[in-house]
Amino acid sequence: MDTPRPIGFWLKLVDRLIDEQFASTLEEHGVTRRQWQLLNVLVKEPATVEQLDAAVAPFLSAEQDESSVEHLAELVDSGWVVITSTRYDVTERGRSALDRLTTVVGTQRTLVTQGLTQDQYDETLRVLETMARNMGWSD
Repeated sequence: MDTPRPIGFWLKLVDRLIDEQFASTLEEHGVTRRQWQLLNVLVKEPATVEQLDAAVAPFLSAEQDESSVEHLAELVDSGWVVITSTRYDVTERGRSALDRLTTVVGTQRTLVTQGLTQDQYDETLRVLETMARNMGWSD
């Protein structure tokens, strides 16, 4: 009988596949996954770099001292985001783009969760959050 692969294998594999699929899907629309995440934070309310860094911290490279600033530059250049004093805010153009992207990402998420019930998906999230908290993560 085959030994089941450990959870670390599946977590890394699924994470890599999600990254690859989202990168490919979003790249077709001229944005990166980080930019997509930042737009989703900013659409709720304007935020400082520190607040944005905290919101996307799990996706930023601590070793490379990565910040949201690099990812925001192109969004500002494209007119999707503006800088107001010390905060970043989404423009109407950015909101329209985010609406279009939300549809594309929704399709991608449907593919990722195909074959799962909502209860199975919700339980998976609860289990992963519990494991993260067991290892010291807190929000």
